[in-house]
Amino acid sequence: MQKLLTLFILFFSLSIVSIAQTEHNDPIHQAFKSGNASEISKYFDSSISLKILNKEDVYSKSQAEIILKDFFSKNQVKNYNSKHSGASKNGAQYIIGQIITPNQNFRTYYFIKKIGESSLIQEFKIENEK
Repeated sequence: MQKLLTLFILFFSLSIVSIAQTEHNDPIHQAFKSGNASEISKYFDSSISLKILNKEDVYSKSQAEIILKDFFSKNQVKNYNSKHSGASKNGAQYIIGQIITPNQNFRTYYFIKKIGESSLIQEFKIENEK
């Protein structure tokens, strides 16, 4: 029984380390850390449900990139942290995070769906953190 418990704890610990390393090496995570709208928008689908603060609608990929660039030009990113993520059996994922700026923090949410061979962002939100 002790060996089984030890094995379980070891497996669980390695899983957490693996997930944490994957998120920090993820190109979207890195683009958030640097406030790089062009890099993030590479992962947008051709149309995307976008909400940035009070601006919400379905936009084309290029329109969404412009709106995101505008947000980052007004809010210099000091850091970005992934707070929570999950995935479904069909490969869809969501990531909830936090953008840290000098003046305030923002909550982020994005939903990624596998389309063909690519995983693309379908929904993207940046909200004031409460």
